[in-house]
Amino acid sequence: MECKLNIENDILTAELDGEIDHHTAKDIREQIDLEIEMQNPKTLVLDFSDITFMDSSGIGLIMGRYKKIKQSGGKVKIKNPSPNTFRVLKLAGMDRLAKIEREE
Repeated sequence: MECKLNIENDILTAELDGEIDHHTAKDIREQIDLEIEMQNPKTLVLDFSDITFMDSSGIGLIMGRYKKIKQSGGKVKIKNPSPNTFRVLKLAGMDRLAKIEREE
């Protein structure tokens, strides 16, 4: 699992690559949380373009980052989830916490 972080204009983008499961979620969470604490972005973009698998750990990852960034008035966007991941996100109600953007 790879997580590339980039901040520009108060937008922190986390480009995720690989699988999000209980083995990888902790490292991703720690990397993103550290960057949020250091940079205090207004928006967190979780780029799911290259995610090949996600279990409930991915839902937890999103919810935790939403709570963390919401404390400072920020928001979360989820970008380009696969059709299967999009379905899981919708079923879990993530579209109520974060804007989900998909390229068709």
